[in-house]
Amino acid sequence: MTTQLTVSLGSRSYPIFIDESLLDTKSIFDKYISGQQVLIITNETIAPHYLETVISLFSSKFKVSSCVLPDGEEYKTLTYLNKIFDALLEGRFNRSVTLVALGGGVIGDMTGFAAASYQRGVNFIQIPTTLLSQVDSSVGGKTGVNHPLGKNMIGAFYQPKCVVIDTATLSTLPDKELSAGLAEVIKYGAICDAGFFGWLEENMSALLRRDSQALTYAIKTSCEKKADIVAQDEKESGIRATLNFGHTFGHAIEAHMGYGKWLHGEAVAAGMCMAAELSFILGWLSESEKQRIKQLCKKAGLPVHKPSHMKADDFIRYMQSDKKNVSSEIRFVLLKSIGESVLFDGVDDASLRLAIERSQE
Repeated sequence: MTTQLTVSLGSRSYPIFIDESLLDTKSIFDKYISGQQVLIITNETIAPHYLETVISLFSSKFKVSSCVLPDGEEYKTLTYLNKIFDALLEGRFNRSVTLVALGGGVIGDMTGFAAASYQRGVNFIQIPTTLLSQVDSSVGGKTGVNHPLGKNMIGAFYQPKCVVIDTATLSTLPDKELSAGLAEVIKYGAICDAGFFGWLEENMSALLRRDSQALTYAIKTSCEKKADIVAQDEKESGIRATLNFGHTFGHAIEAHMGYGKWLHGEAVAAGMCMAAELSFILGWLSESEKQRIKQLCKKAGLPVHKPSHMKADDFIRYMQSDKKNVSSEIRFVLLKSIGESVLFDGVDDASLRLAIERSQE
């Protein structure tokens, strides 16, 4: 049975559909397409698996074209964003076109930004095919591209018309990508639901072996939590910033290593462990809770330490340009306990450097 959730944003509210075999369900998409033109944006990894299937969803009623980009975080740039605009302009697509993002977080973010920008805004639909994009990046309207000096520093808040999560697409997801997605699932338990964190501790093995029931529950729960937070704070002026738990450290890792060297979820996992260490140093998180976070990330097959050659100065340089910062202070998402997060921008330099130092293998 198809699960339907709603991201409640007044006139811009939209549904999230979750089920197996939704890519075989033409009727689910039709009401979310305006006009007669559809451009599907995907990448070279996903296209052989699902592009023809998705084209067939629309081809009987609409003019359909596709734009296939290289696969990887290193291609999430203005240069490759321009490939989407090339396809739109060369195909003479008008402002009633609907863009369809078929892929992971990179494709979703770039397609959303293209939709926000093309002719000052056109409709788009998210069809996320990775666990990370299904539980996080496809929901909430954050779109954008990276800059060498910072991740997602160029973009816009722009909501899709719907999010269609076909859990069957996870069957072609590499194990490493599955683990990367689990980092974002763990995040929800850590920041706002101790009970869900406990469920993840008990069911991580089932998730890793791709048990359908366990994956569906994890995806549904994660989407519910994100939808609720986004409905309260669409443009990240308050509570939505807690969704960045682990990301302040993680984005620094990605930028320093070079985008694509570490998967986003891998960097977030190491970042969550570093944020937990900082929370412990500040006297909030207990030693046992800190270890539970580290052990759950390990069990998910994720890194729990920073890259060995990254120093405190490397982290601080990137953190100082983080989007969440207030004035000249670095803003962190930290934990009072598992399930209770807090935004904090008063971390002293000594505590921060100690947390980074302790993250060494």
